[in-house]
Amino acid sequence: MDEPLKRFSVHGKRALVTGGSKGIGAEAAMVLAQAGADVAIVGRDREGLESTAQAVEAAGRRCVAIEADLSTVDGPRQAAAEALRAFGTVDILVNNAGIARIAPILESPLEHWEATIAVNLRAPYLLAQELAPKMIAQRSGKIINVSSQAGVVAIEGHASYAASKGGLNMLTKVMALEWGPHNVQVNAVAPTVILTPMGTQVWGDPQKAEPMLAKIPLRRFGQPVEVADLILFLASPASDLITGETILIDGGYTAI
Repeated sequence: MDEPLKRFSVHGKRALVTGGSKGIGAEAAMVLAQAGADVAIVGRDREGLESTAQAVEAAGRRCVAIEADLSTVDGPRQAAAEALRAFGTVDILVNNAGIARIAPILESPLEHWEATIAVNLRAPYLLAQELAPKMIAQRSGKIINVSSQAGVVAIEGHASYAASKGGLNMLTKVMALEWGPHNVQVNAVAPTVILTPMGTQVWGDPQKAEPMLAKIPLRRFGQPVEVADLILFLASPASDLITGETILIDGGYTAI
């Protein structure tokens, strides 16, 4: 392999990707596998997990499918324990699983707030707590948190989602500060609308999509593989000097 390509390789690494049954998570699992990693995927959709696992194994890498409910306290801990039993250690953690409950603040029930915070913010915190000790012990690790442009700029109707992603951005910084001395890099990626099943559900109506597209200089939404490629960069040795960052992948939305 050419030297530049080696810096973007994760050959021999072990990754855990949450929300791995579809969308960005499934694409990230595939891209990491194509770059040489064995992958554990976490989700609640058994059929979706099996589909991703087959794709990873077709790329010649091992895949462990873990059913877990990340909205609970025990779910993330169970997922981490199963990944550690399978792999011994996890070198790359991709906290991708997320939910969105879109409504104006005055019309949003407390249950939506609590569910969003549990999946989007508490689960990454608990997974990192479980997996970072091995990374620290081996003095090597990568944590990539999938945030959102809604964690950086206000978007109407996204109060609980924006709060969870803004909190994830700050959690990323504190993890980077505490674990940087142990050679563990922690970063977040913050996409604009990505045409995953969830993104299509929220933004599929052209009347809703057009005003958002008008704010994006590239005049398009993103594809899951575009986020997965950035995740691979942050998981690879090529990004070893980058930590504590929230990297926007938003077609220029926040440049305006």
